[in-house]
Amino acid sequence: MSERLVVVGGDAAGMSAAAQARRLRDAGDLEVVVLEQGRDVSYSACGIPYWVGGQVGGRDDLIARTPAEFAAQDITVRLGTRAEAIDLAAGHVLTADGERLGYDRLVVATGGRPTRPPIPGLDAPGVYGVHRLDDGAAIRAAIDAGPRDRPMRGLVLGGGYIGLEMAEALQRRGLEVTVVLADPLPMQLLDADMGERVCAAMTAMGMTVHTDQAVREVLVDEAGRACGVRTDAGRYDADLVVLGLGMGPEARLAADAGLALGPTGAVDVDRSQRCRDHPEVFAAGDCAQTFHRVTGEVAHVALGTHANRQGRVAGSVVGGRPARFAGVLGTALTKVGDLEVARTGLCTTQAEQAGFAYRADTIESTTRAGYYPGAEQLAVKLVTERGSGQLLGAQVVGGPGAGKRIDVLATAIWAGMTAEDLAGSDLSYAPPFSPTYDAVVVAARRVSRTEQG
Repeated sequence: MSERLVVVGGDAAGMSAAAQARRLRDAGDLEVVVLEQGRDVSYSACGIPYWVGGQVGGRDDLIARTPAEFAAQDITVRLGTRAEAIDLAAGHVLTADGERLGYDRLVVATGGRPTRPPIPGLDAPGVYGVHRLDDGAAIRAAIDAGPRDRPMRGLVLGGGYIGLEMAEALQRRGLEVTVVLADPLPMQLLDADMGERVCAAMTAMGMTVHTDQAVREVLVDEAGRACGVRTDAGRYDADLVVLGLGMGPEARLAADAGLALGPTGAVDVDRSQRCRDHPEVFAAGDCAQTFHRVTGEVAHVALGTHANRQGRVAGSVVGGRPARFAGVLGTALTKVGDLEVARTGLCTTQAEQAGFAYRADTIESTTRAGYYPGAEQLAVKLVTERGSGQLLGAQVVGGPGAGKRIDVLATAIWAGMTAEDLAGSDLSYAPPFSPTYDAVVVAARRVSRTEQG
């Protein structure tokens, strides 16, 4: 008799788990059913700002695979089907329409939940999240319906990845853009000196950036629609408000079922993505807790790259092939205008919190040889452990072509390299447009020489 795998959630982690399980076990041995409450699966939420901004042509361009394509692999995708509860004792998932769907193995991949602090008016019409493709469609529709007698005013709350990307997207669509954040600088996962570069670039683009201002209230007009926000410093008017306040784990379904949560509020799993107290249940993606590769401490990092890998691990184990998730560095790359912003591992604040005696070194350079056309300014910052020179983290901020250097640095940190190891590595060198040499190696050499006295 065949077994049934039920997957709750049809985006990165869920569909990776389903596809990997199917690769390892055929339909006669394992039935695979995916429950997705929305109307899309396997889509790129990270691409929504670029669809809003017009760089991506249409909604379908953000969908990697359709339900029909999964059906051709004998994976049943049930759209518009919300899982209301999990009965762990009976091995059932209860759907919103009252069906009790039995499972032998279960993957919880409910994803993340946009952070929505208890601010009056935050749920008013005219306030938009950036989480699902329907959110992108709603923002595009609001822009298209905006005023014609004056520039439309867009207000972005938050200065993380989504905040930066949506600020640029709105500006590309012709809106006057104001960014309001409670933090001292945008991109709090960067050190302050690097965040200042990002803030300066946003200001130079014509955006208005208000820092250190927590929003106290979303203001609404007579029709009950958002028309601005109030902070302790004043009022900022808007025709459209976009939330970029970060993501937390969407773990309510798991918690209500009795699955254990970790200190991050995400589902507690082992390195095979199994729930520790229910080995037939797995959790993967933004709803699952993980650990940091450098510190070994528990972490929650909401990135699609991690979700895909965690889903693949869960699917491998369900399929009978041992697999373990190897942790995260939080490597990510974004941009605002022409400025590329990338980071990996620990920033100095995180290194200090983790108890490292660290040092930080920044190299100013260019993306190509200064004499070659297209050379852009960049800064590479390395965070290393004092004495050993162990690489702990890195940040890169600069013009077009700067950001991909983070891949070299992430690989070096992942491999446990020291600054001396990196300084002596045989990285490509093809002057005048080398993608990896120059600032990366120069920064490593500086650390290495200093540590050696």
